[in-house]
Amino acid sequence: MVKETGYYDTLGVKPNATPDEIKKAYRKLALKYHPDKNPNEGEKFKHISQAYEVLSDPKKRDLYDQGGEQAIKEGGIAGGNFSSPMDIFDMFFGGGGRMNREKRGKNVVHQLSVSLEEMYNGASRKLALQKNVICDKCEGRGGKKGAVEKCTNCKGRGIQVHVQQIGPGMVQQIQTMCSECHGEGERINPKDRCKQCNGNKVVREKKILEVHIKKGMKDGQKIVFHGEGDQEPGLEPGDVVIVLDQRDHEVFQRQDRNLIMKMDILLVEALCGFKRTVETLDGRTLLISSLPGEVIHHSHLKCIPNEGMPLERDPFEKGLLIIQFLVTFPENNWLPTSKLPLLERLLPPREDVMVTDDMEVVELVEFDPKQYNREFRGEAYQEDERPRGGVQCQTS
Repeated sequence: MVKETGYYDTLGVKPNATPDEIKKAYRKLALKYHPDKNPNEGEKFKHISQAYEVLSDPKKRDLYDQGGEQAIKEGGIAGGNFSSPMDIFDMFFGGGGRMNREKRGKNVVHQLSVSLEEMYNGASRKLALQKNVICDKCEGRGGKKGAVEKCTNCKGRGIQVHVQQIGPGMVQQIQTMCSECHGEGERINPKDRCKQCNGNKVVREKKILEVHIKKGMKDGQKIVFHGEGDQEPGLEPGDVVIVLDQRDHEVFQRQDRNLIMKMDILLVEALCGFKRTVETLDGRTLLISSLPGEVIHHSHLKCIPNEGMPLERDPFEKGLLIIQFLVTFPENNWLPTSKLPLLERLLPPREDVMVTDDMEVVELVEFDPKQYNREFRGEAYQEDERPRGGVQCQTS
């Protein structure tokens, strides 16, 4: 039992979620609420990053499960001491952190939905992106040569500092973006601005990237296009990071290098043998059958070697195809009661039970979980209404 579920709720996972489920939840939410895509969701992006920072670390997660958010604060990860949400995002998606961002432009992260078939067989997808490129007409200056001048309002700093008195002998400094240069630290006379980029130094350009999905790639794997991010004057361009998002398959579930599927068989097939076909992800048909005399139990697992997912480093080597058999039993009264003794003679003998006079004969009825839950809640409610404590005094 966990004391609180707030962080789990933020990521939309259950308290018993695996590390992979937590990673996948963070990945989807971080991409959805990133400030570049949702400028008004900065606070939600921050909460998502804080939840992931705690739940992705086994020690912090254990501490949170036992004592909640208060235990995390007492353990030295108080609200102000969390890592920067952008740093967590960059570490997850390979951005390189704050120091790297100061030298390079921002990485652009895109999620690409892919099918299990594409990850099995390999595929190429074309992705059209809009990116900033340095204006070739003004060479990234924003205007004519010599037209760019330092902003006199902020003296080239891009920010303004205002001093405000908040009480007797108490002042507060407020730092805001310069309203004249919008934080650029420089200004260009409107008549001298570049007509192509309107003084912005960059223009938008369409870029087509061809994404090669190799056989055996995994959900959440990153494909990096170095230097294909937005361009900014004086900065090395960032990267375009493509994150693969594997769609669910109607037949197969992937578990690392293995594929898992469920197969329904009849009781007669489980006892007397079966032949079935399986359509593979590359269009082949496999014929499978049980051995003579073999009994397949419900939830029985069997596997076919080298029919799982290919390995990225060696596509000719594959994992296992694991099949879970689900035995379908016949309906009630499927066989006349007069013929049951014939069937019983064919089956292994049943265990005899010694019946004595002191035994109570009871009747089995169908179990209804909904009815049980209603009765349980009613009993719990009545229990809460009962007097608590020791001896109760009688009053007249």
